[in-house]
Formats: sequence, structure tokens, C-alpha cells
Amino acid sequence: MNYAEIKKVDIANGPGVRVSLFVSGCTHHCKGCFNEVTWDFNYGNPFSVEVEDEIIAALRPYYIRGLTLLGGEPLEPVNQAALLHFVRRVRAELPEKDIWCYTGYVFDKEIMEGMWETVMETKELIPMFDVVVDGPFVEAQKNISLKFRGSSNQRIIDVKKTLSSGNVVLYEEAYT
Repeated sequence: MNYAEIKKVDIANGPGVRVSLFVSGCTHHCKGCFNEVTWDFNYGNPFSVEVEDEIIAALRPYYIRGLTLLGGEPLEPVNQAALLHFVRRVRAELPEKDIWCYTGYVFDKEIMEGMWETVMETKELIPMFDVVVDGPFVEAQKNISLKFRGSSNQRIIDVKKTLSSGNVVLYEEAYT
């Protein structure tokens, strides 16, 4: 797997201060995509153990709330093996950090009814996420006032509650 960029201080892609990994490769090709360069699976640099070490180090400070995976498409089947290894490591070394994943796939249809049975890594990877922002970017539904998403068809899903209930449960940030 290749990656396009690492943002070590990101406040746009999930709550709090985060580290964001933009993976390379996407077959959705959404019209109006903000990151078309990441559609190419060969774009960027190889995702290596050294890159993992760099991201883990960036995640360690107390003020970093978590990791966000986006791209490109983190859940492209060819990206899942590298991400599964990495997410296992994040969970083992930094269990207090939350993990968000942005995907153009629709959670209940394409992931749970499709990939869950056809892509070996999916059954282990998805439950390690706290939140999935799902659905393709739809230019006609673009709304810059939406928090943590680009178009109104996209949902912010609480993965643990969704897997527990069997129905999509939307994420609700506790503001105190």
C-alpha cells in the first residue's frame, strides 16, 4: 500500500487534534473529490514499518485524540491488509486513542453485506474503528456547513453501537 500524506496535527477530520493518514488508491472516483491525486494506487510513498513508527510517535502526545484514516480509500480491499496490521498496532500500543475511518463505501450495504464476507481483513478491521464516515462524496449534495463530512448523504457512524445493535447508529459527540 502507498500513502499520499500524513497530517500530524489535523482538526478537520474528526473531533479534537488528530493524526491523519491519507492512503493511496480509490476506485470510487467521486465527481468533485477534494483529493483526486489519491485515486492512483501508486501515488505517494510506500507504507512501511518506519512510516508506522512515525505515525505512532505522532499519536503519543496527550493532546492527540486519535487517528483518522482517509484517502484515497482505506477500505479498498488491496489496502486493508496493510491497514489491519497497522490498526492492530495502534490498538495495542495506544488503546486510549480513537480511530476514525472515512470511506466511500456504504456501511450497511457494501461493507456489512458485501466486504464482510468477501474480504478476509474486513471482519477484524471494522470492529477496531470507533467511527466510520461512510458513503461517496456526492457533489450535488455538497454542504460546507456539515461537520466532518462533505455531502449530506454521508453518515457519521458509531461502529461499536452499530455492530452491537445490528442497525446503523449515528455517532453523537458529547459536548461538555
